Amino acid sequence: MEFDETLSKQYDSGIRRALPTYDPMLRLIQTFLRANTAEDANILVVGAGGGNEVTSFSSNNPRWTFIGVDPSETMLSVAREKCKEAGVNDRVKLLQGTVEDVEGITNFDAATCILVLHFIHAYEEKLKTLHETYARLKNGAPFVLISKYGEPTSEEFKERLKLWKSYWLDTTKLSFEEVEAMEQDILSLSYLPEETIVGLLQEAGFVRITKFFSTTLFGGWTCFKE
Repeated sequence: MEFDETLSKQYDSGIRRALPTYDPMLRLIQTFLRANTAEDANILVVGAGGGNEVTSFSSNNPRWTFIGVDPSETMLSVAREKCKEAGVNDRVKLLQGTVEDVEGITNFDAATCILVLHFIHAYEEKLKTLHETYARLKNGAPFVLISKYGEPTSEEFKERLKLWKSYWLDTTKLSFEEVEAMEQDILSLSYLPEETIVGLLQEAGFVRITKFFSTTLFGGWTCFKE
């Protein structure tokens, strides 16, 4: 999925329909990070485009600093504007690229990878993203992963997808045909069963893996660098 200028500007409203508990999710993540980091934590944000994580977390934690990375320049431009409006530019550095492009720091106090993994199709590339994140963390540092998940051919996934579609129909003026077309785009993303995602985290080196969040097509896991 290409985040062009139009899609980037529509991201905030779209993500809150696609993931109805988006804002409570961010608050839960912040609580987890607060409970497991210091007041002056330096946090790595993998997939920082859009800027919601860095602006939300930085506004409420005045001594936290952030390095965020995202391959989409248009999404990063949205993030930069939000950081400017929030007055947190001096504590947020945004880079275009992937986590591999974050060089020179291998002791982040925490990291997040929110709504990124399902855009990476190859298993090996997913693992590489998680491994490169792991390598940049301090020992014992917390990590949060949020991703779409599931086995699209399973009955359980089909029920979750049905609810996702119904929510769009219930909260927008989109037609049934338009939502059906959206479904095809959604299904073109890369889904993994929950046990495979946990296996990826384990293979990357993370421990104390705990599922803390689930809404429609999305799941969330907390864990730590060993």
